[in-house]
Amino acid sequence: MANVKAIALATSLMTGDAVLEQLLYLSELFDLYGPLLTEKQQECLSLHLFEDFSLSEVGEALGISRQAAYDNIHRSEKAMEAYEAKLGLLARYRRERREIAEIAAEVRQLRETVNAEKVDSILERLEPLASRFGRIE
Repeated sequence: MANVKAIALATSLMTGDAVLEQLLYLSELFDLYGPLLTEKQQECLSLHLFEDFSLSEVGEALGISRQAAYDNIHRSEKAMEAYEAKLGLLARYRRERREIAEIAAEVRQLRETVNAEKVDSILERLEPLASRFGRIE
């Protein structure tokens, strides 16, 4: 029970940006590693992360106690973090996204009247790669 109180205290001390950043991080982990979780873990985490269900609401929806919902979500998060520590797919995804964005920005800066067609051609080739990562500025 002390662990639950410690997490609640830590969460309450987090700024709004930090909470959003943590939710984004967990969502990205879920996108990559969610299929490796059990069906019950996937359901608990999905309701909590994407449907914004409280622990009580998750428990009620799945016919388990609030504590069981918490334990399930906590184990799921730890499992995904362990997968990331071993495989590093999220870190790789973020690194590649940043690199493609930088390349696209540098190519755009090269555009001049004499090479506009070639620059546009390169950017067209980058688009399919960039689209894998969402909008690239």
